[in-house]
Amino acid sequence: MKARFHSPRPSTWLLATVSALLATSCHLSAQAQTAPTTTKADVERWHKELSNWGRWGADDQLGALHLITPQKRKAAAALVRDGVSVSLARDVETKAAPDNPEPFEHKMLGLGESGWLSDHFGVAYHGYAHTHMDSLCHVVRNGKLYNGFPVKESVSAGGATKLGIENVKGGILSRGVLLDIPRLKGVDYLEPGTAIYPSDLDAWEKKTGVKISSGDIVILRTGRWAAREKYGPWSINEKGAAGIHVSCVPWLRKRDIAMFGSDAATDVLPSGIEGLSHPVHMLLLNSLGVHILDNCDLEALGREAQARGRSTFLLTLAPLPVQGGTGSPLNPIATF
Repeated sequence: MKARFHSPRPSTWLLATVSALLATSCHLSAQAQTAPTTTKADVERWHKELSNWGRWGADDQLGALHLITPQKRKAAAALVRDGVSVSLARDVETKAAPDNPEPFEHKMLGLGESGWLSDHFGVAYHGYAHTHMDSLCHVVRNGKLYNGFPVKESVSAGGATKLGIENVKGGILSRGVLLDIPRLKGVDYLEPGTAIYPSDLDAWEKKTGVKISSGDIVILRTGRWAAREKYGPWSINEKGAAGIHVSCVPWLRKRDIAMFGSDAATDVLPSGIEGLSHPVHMLLLNSLGVHILDNCDLEALGREAQARGRSTFLLTLAPLPVQGGTGSPLNPIATF
């Protein structure tokens, strides 16, 4: 009796594997197509088209923080359901490194066995190591600050007379929205130099069902500190860092965000646009009037958000009220 041979039907596992491979291939192709070509001319045009200059008056010094209305604050406070708070600040970096050429200084001033103990703090907080907030006088373009204030009339050796960090002495309280791009892509962190495009932001909104809205504070996680742990401190002249691409700024302007923060130094370094080193900083601070949070540590926030199935929370910020300061070190707090 001859054996009968039948063409085997594809197993469920095989079909699933082929489908997954096809889906991955399509996804990668889509990703390759969504990397926009952006030029210096585009950025110059966006500076005019997206501008908030004059929107809140000729003497406005708060910029997009005006979008955090009393109603927005009350709605943000209502997000507190579990009473769990998470810091977004990096522990101070006291050791010199390629991304920390000016370490945080901490000196004890008294070491007696009785009486008072005191100490001295010193920090050059702008850069790529310390968690800080940029005020709107941080970036100058063509001799002007945000809202058209001439830098020659608005800044001196004693500080800025316009747009200094003291303008937000009352603190900031609004809805924070975490955009966790590594989790979107199924990785622990983005590789150094990876750019985040508008398609990534769209994909995160779709995945979470959360639409960024007016007055929100957008917090973007790249996994920078996890990457730093693996690769060591990076040099801004070599690898750069993962970060948001300048083509995302029109996306953020369309949603009328109040602030933007990241665990990197906001821009992809280098920017990849000839003649521009920090185009995102320039557009957000100088054109849109959007204050920036740099070098946040978002590892704990990412874990809490994933565990709770939430990407929104109450975010509170309290910068130091330094008269004429271009920013401030601070400890942002997210509360679920």
